[in-house]
Amino acid sequence: MTIPKLLAIAAVAAAMVSVPAQAQQRRDGEQRLQHELRGRVAGEPVNCINLRNTRNSRIIDRTAIIFDAGGTLYVNRPRAGAESLSRWDAQVVRPFGSQLCSIDTVQMVDATSGTFRGIVFLGDFVPYRRVRN
Repeated sequence: MTIPKLLAIAAVAAAMVSVPAQAQQRRDGEQRLQHELRGRVAGEPVNCINLRNTRNSRIIDRTAIIFDAGGTLYVNRPRAGAESLSRWDAQVVRPFGSQLCSIDTVQMVDATSGTFRGIVFLGDFVPYRRVRN
């Protein structure tokens, strides 16, 4: 067998191994998100959130960003770039004004080295509020 053929076979094998790993990471992210949202119900999605009301944000690996606005958690599932979401990275956001909107992007940067990791294109923000008994 020639070297190019061996390299092609190795590349295909590596891709086949990484697909199940990525699917597992997505499942783990979905489970973690469901855990974070336990006891809350989704409201109507909104295009923007006011950053002044946002206390902090958390990243759910390869899945979503949760913005904590006190009694409401806003979940953003990116339109593109979710594979760049890692809870170990820092988010760099450059909003226009005091709102973060679905047309904005988030740059993911390694928190230690400052190395660019990827870009996330935000989607709608879904508010989740506690269920009142």
